[in-house]
Amino acid sequence: MKAVKAKYPTINIVSSAGPAPDGPLFDMATKRLRELKAEVIDEHYYAKPEWFRQNVGRYDNYPTTGSKIFAGEYAAQTVAIGSPDNKNSWDAAISEAAFMTGLERNADKVIMASYAPLFAHVEAWQWTPDMIWFDNLKSYGTPNYYVQKMYSTNPGTTMLPVQRGDNAKNGQDNLFSSAVADDKTGEIIVKLVNYSTEARPVTINLQGVKKLGKAGRAIVLASNDLNAVNSLEQPMNVAPKEEKFKVSSANVSYTLAPNSFTVLRIPGKR
Repeated sequence: MKAVKAKYPTINIVSSAGPAPDGPLFDMATKRLRELKAEVIDEHYYAKPEWFRQNVGRYDNYPTTGSKIFAGEYAAQTVAIGSPDNKNSWDAAISEAAFMTGLERNADKVIMASYAPLFAHVEAWQWTPDMIWFDNLKSYGTPNYYVQKMYSTNPGTTMLPVQRGDNAKNGQDNLFSSAVADDKTGEIIVKLVNYSTEARPVTINLQGVKKLGKAGRAIVLASNDLNAVNSLEQPMNVAPKEEKFKVSSANVSYTLAPNSFTVLRIPGKR
């Protein structure tokens, strides 16, 4: 590392903590990389969908100084790591969406994230699941692809704190959330995951927001079937839909669909 920095002082080095998200090797590598003042530590996680929901607070207590984190490879595995029977199911995708609220809430520590792998041919692949599948003529995005797209096309310029009533933790009662402000568009962007078979009314108190618009935009990715998948024949079986909703005060009410990932864009400057 010293030799590389001496030759290329402006380069940022990404160093891997290993193929697993925990265990003796991970702990040893992380400790040593922080001692070496690594700029970015690359962490990988391939695990069951429930692991992603259970570990939404993974980065809450990471140090805010020193090495940053690159979530360099991750994907929910419906059967087992690398199993040919893994599916790009809605259960996997919505669990990744829940986990990503924890990444966004800790964007001062997690500076990059990358689902993996990206592409696979339906008749010649080495690993499942994959984000985008194709044959020689057509392609389709998986539910996981749409989760990634909704995050990437709804970024913010400033993180906003999200505090639940009764100081509930992110993910409690299977409700996951994060929020950012987009100072370029003058909007508040709230991401919400309802991992429940029931619709869930929520009220968002936008403290300190000025010049609220009269209507917001909701982008909703939802399915009542957690085993739902997309395919070449049904490429939009699980895909986002947009709708408008009224904004009448700083207390914004919205009802989350069952088993849904929702992005609310609310016009309002801070």
